[in-house]
Amino acid sequence: MDEFSFRFAEEKDRGLILEFIRELADYEKMLDEVVAREEVLREWIFNKKTAEVIFVMEDSVEVGFALFFHNFSTFLGKAGIYLEDLYVKPEYRGKGYGKALIKKLAEIAVERGCGRLEWWCLDWNKSSIDFYLSIGAEPMEDWTVYRIAGDVLNNLAIK
Repeated sequence: MDEFSFRFAEEKDRGLILEFIRELADYEKMLDEVVAREEVLREWIFNKKTAEVIFVMEDSVEVGFALFFHNFSTFLGKAGIYLEDLYVKPEYRGKGYGKALIKKLAEIAVERGCGRLEWWCLDWNKSSIDFYLSIGAEPMEDWTVYRIAGDVLNNLAIK
């Protein structure tokens, strides 16, 4: 791996964050689902501070990113870090940047006193699954993810 560093995103990085989100969505065959805009990222990441973004950089160029936020474990009685997105540009893969991002997030979790670092992975993404297993991550058994969104969410919220 070449010389690398990390930096937290600043509000001026909204376009770059959106670029990474779109590239990841394209890789995951979900680009048509991306409706986020720079104004939305400003509001939720930088104004409301509901998520954070860290970039991994090679020679001052952003080559990958991780978007994460805190969740809470009632069983542990403490916060954790939930990794929403991890993405390294294709031309920089295989150089250890993904592992470096995960290690950095683990470091942040430990520094902040968090009890865990967790994320979801698409079932078909064998290369990512193999990578996660290689660093000691354990797949959760007996759990299914549920989601309410869009019209269903709006209709459920109506009193």
